[in-house]
Amino acid sequence: MSDSLFVKLQQGVEAMDLADDDLPLQAYLSYIELLVQWNSAYNLTAVRDPEKMIAYHILDSLAVLPFIHGDECQGNKCLDIGTGAGLPGIILALARPDTHWVLLDGNSKKTRFVQQAVLTLNLKNVEVICCRVEHYESENIFSTIVSRAFASLAAFFDCSHHLLAPEGILLAMKGPELENEISELSAKAVSTRIIPLVVPGITGGRSLVEIVPKR
Repeated sequence: MSDSLFVKLQQGVEAMDLADDDLPLQAYLSYIELLVQWNSAYNLTAVRDPEKMIAYHILDSLAVLPFIHGDECQGNKCLDIGTGAGLPGIILALARPDTHWVLLDGNSKKTRFVQQAVLTLNLKNVEVICCRVEHYESENIFSTIVSRAFASLAAFFDCSHHLLAPEGILLAMKGPELENEISELSAKAVSTRIIPLVVPGITGGRSLVEIVPKR
């Protein structure tokens, strides 16, 4: 990967007020390099330009980092539902080696890539599972469950809330138009918080919806 991509990533991280010294920027570029290689054959993402991947994949995923919930009692276990090409799970797992991540997707083509990325990046805190979430059974419970363009907010809550730790949270990465989804979610026993996100290089607006079941 070129020096210009490293500079673009570094500038984006700094613009988001994240400490670039604490983030494995070179590993993120290695991930992009692998994604570009596999994407030509497997069509893992519609974003094909490495520069755009910096914004739409790396920085977009890192925007969630300050909101990852930690619960020492539950061992800081996190679940990424519908991980696709490993987003945001791989990016967040690299940033937070103190957390254990399960990356879940029902598409075997995508999970093969994610497994290769885990091996290439030597990630010891990531488990990749090829399974649809409605069939996923686990003895683990998770302090954070995250999704990126996975399903409606109500559907996300319905399929995942039983996997949450007692003080756990759900995080849904969304665009700016949320009125209908929030209205549908209001019928559930939850409290919600909409967090506007500004991601360098992405226009149109991004939102993070934090969902907490009422207990």
